Amino acid sequence: MATTPYGSWTSPVGVDQLTSASIGVNAPKIDGSDLYWLESHADQGGRTSIWRRPLAGGDSVELTPGPSNVRDRVHEYGGGEYDVRDGVVVYSEFTDGRVRVIRNGGTTTITPEADLRFADFRVHPDRDLVLAVREDHRGPGEAVNSIVALELAGPNADGGTVVCAGADFYSTPELSTDGRLAWTQWDHPNMPWDATAIMVGTLDDGVVTQVQAIAGGPAESAVQPRWLGDGLVFVSDRTDWWNLYVWDGSGVRALHAADIEFCGPQWVLGQSPYAVVGPDQLLCTTLGGGLPTVALLTVSTGELTPIVDPGVGANALDTSGGRAAAVLTYPDRPAALAVVDLDTHVWTEVLSTSTVELGAPWVSIAEPVSWPSAEGDVHGWYYPPTHPETTAPEGTLPPLITLSHGGPTAFASSSFNLGYQFWTTRGYAILDVNYGGSTGYGRAYRDRLKDRWGIVDVADCAEGAAAMGEQGRADPARLVIKGGSAGGYTTLQALTSTTVFAAGISQYGIGDLEALATDTHKFESRYTDGLVGPYPAAREVYVERSPIHHVDRLAAPILLLQGLEDRVVPPNQAETFADAARAKGLPVALIMFAGEGHGFRRSETIVASIQAQLYFLGQILRFTPADTVPPIDIENLPG
Repeated sequence: MATTPYGSWTSPVGVDQLTSASIGVNAPKIDGSDLYWLESHADQGGRTSIWRRPLAGGDSVELTPGPSNVRDRVHEYGGGEYDVRDGVVVYSEFTDGRVRVIRNGGTTTITPEADLRFADFRVHPDRDLVLAVREDHRGPGEAVNSIVALELAGPNADGGTVVCAGADFYSTPELSTDGRLAWTQWDHPNMPWDATAIMVGTLDDGVVTQVQAIAGGPAESAVQPRWLGDGLVFVSDRTDWWNLYVWDGSGVRALHAADIEFCGPQWVLGQSPYAVVGPDQLLCTTLGGGLPTVALLTVSTGELTPIVDPGVGANALDTSGGRAAAVLTYPDRPAALAVVDLDTHVWTEVLSTSTVELGAPWVSIAEPVSWPSAEGDVHGWYYPPTHPETTAPEGTLPPLITLSHGGPTAFASSSFNLGYQFWTTRGYAILDVNYGGSTGYGRAYRDRLKDRWGIVDVADCAEGAAAMGEQGRADPARLVIKGGSAGGYTTLQALTSTTVFAAGISQYGIGDLEALATDTHKFESRYTDGLVGPYPAAREVYVERSPIHHVDRLAAPILLLQGLEDRVVPPNQAETFADAARAKGLPVALIMFAGEGHGFRRSETIVASIQAQLYFLGQILRFTPADTVPPIDIENLPG
């Protein structure tokens, strides 16, 4: 056993493996005897394609080879990029935003060249119909969202027939066999986890009639409708937790009332947190106490039967013919596309998301931790530094990277993350914080952040990091905070309002809340109303909680990583914050990546950003990484 300082351990996880050895797998669908899924590769610039293979086994076929890119930009975050039924595949082509159809071995384009975006597809070949959420950018001002009907054969010269309009946002157009249409809609200033309505009507010749709201309201998030015979299943947080309900035309009843979540926040379209197996059975993902599972729910009795090992969850589900497909997540190994026999509950893995195989002694398993706050207990996951061949000098403690997730209405899971193992095998500890406002712990926990973004999240991260130091899990003098997007804001805010952290890393983080409120896209243009206050009436609050206005309080080095084509967080925010840090004489490094938007997709960007972090922390925390990494320019770095 070698003795080497924390942070300087030799790791089997190379930075290149985080891209070249890993793929993104999502949106599995079963159609007849075939399995379909989306696959994305960082070493192809983040390009996503549709793949198919027989359920019985055999070769996988890429249906959309390069340069095609299956992706959409509805709400800027996309989702619901494709659908398939009876061998007919419909998808959004990212290069031009137009809709393509694959059938009988050929590909056709069924929407015009126009500033239109399409997502959340439902293909109905028997009706020569595709239902989709459309985002229309052709006119002046804010984009117009609607649900449209597209003719499967095209040409849909006007971009489809509008069947639902008038609300600010739409999702999940579900059509029953007898022609009833269900969907979710919501209006500014709400986000889909704040207040929505589930609507039902009858679709006939492109016209929806007899429309009624069957769930939702000003303080209820009702989402993910699915037809179940004559009834409609949906998820609602009307009793604090996102539980399952069924509407039978006359009333609503709960299917399984419990302090667990049956879905997560609808940041992207096309989510599938549960699926209909048969008239009396659903396949569900659940989250309780932060721990996931996959289970079968008997509709008539409410009985919930897990069909995976403890700690295993799923990112997406689809079922057909007694089988189901899912992207399974594990606590100790990479996620994998898998198929299950719903009679035997036997899972068969089809495709792993990584070729990296870490033996059990190398893997740092998430440990649930909590600490008190003014609002109640806060939850998180602690990953200890783990190495079977190396130990640190006696009496020393590891540096801690405190992670503030994005959203901020998102969730830090306990699932295996190779990026985390990159750090823990080098001798770092990680604290992944589910600060107040995170999903997974009920609406009351989520609502802790109402009007208090930049206060509750910052306190929870700072107090959590300090608690790890007090418990002997981390070196109190080497606490680092890191986050992207909204997590980047929490990082910047923590560095300008606390003295807990020795350094910070912000990836496309928000430095100026006022700029965010006045220069962002439609989906999030009123998001800050609930997190900070209505703008411009609450302008003073925006200024007070913007770290860009408080760089005089900044006393820790900062690394800023930013995409030049970011439409969610404009690059000028990172530039402005770096300028202010320079003027104060603080150590600062700013790296701008061409061709990147909100979130890094290209392998060269991901590699460069991680190498920069490793070098930066080595310089700031005063240790020598075992890796040979290219230096970056850190201004104002003491000699």
